Amino acid sequence: MSSHHIVREGQEPALLIANGEACSRELLDQLLEWSPYVLVLDGALKRVLNLGIKFDGILGDFDTYTQEEIIGMVQPNTEVVYTPDQEKSDLEKGLEFLISKKFAAVNIVWATGMRSDHYMNNIATLARYKDQINLVMLDNYSKIYPINSGFKKHFSENTNVSLIPLNKVENVKTGNLVWNLNNETLDYPYRTSSSNKVLSMGMVEVQFDSGILLMMECIDVY
Repeated sequence: MSSHHIVREGQEPALLIANGEACSRELLDQLLEWSPYVLVLDGALKRVLNLGIKFDGILGDFDTYTQEEIIGMVQPNTEVVYTPDQEKSDLEKGLEFLISKKFAAVNIVWATGMRSDHYMNNIATLARYKDQINLVMLDNYSKIYPINSGFKKHFSENTNVSLIPLNKVENVKTGNLVWNLNNETLDYPYRTSSSNKVLSMGMVEVQFDSGILLMMECIDVY
């Protein structure tokens, strides 16, 4: 276990470190503090080791280092998981590995920025696995996660939120946003609900009939 806290297996989100743009050390340390299991994708191994981050598993197709080299670089009790399947991305394989270990939720970092093709595919991956594990993708400026109809969450006034459909999302109704939706259709890439705001401190509610919808909580940087 990577945290010094006692956490019952599966109760707190695992942490998956991908190979995109690194987040701040402050955010990373906050997530590491309560993560019962930290999984690193092999493309990020060198950067993770350079930062002195403790982790529990390393997973990938090992196209940068051989399995033997990786075993020599990590702690003796680290799980080294070789996944050569080229039909799936390392992020997909990492999520499937955590699902097989019965984790109910995962926080994902270093999955945005840098290569846009990876970033866009990582966003799509959230949709593909949303019914198998609770997913949150975080960076310095955003928190991104798929939501189901009936979503409710407490927000502060003026929090920036965007509802981004990944396909056609029909009959969307929202409550407590500055620009509420009332039985409207969002359809990527033709119509989204980007750069909305929370009207007042309290619960934001979202309902819809069908489709895949992402909530993005974003921070303005000036």
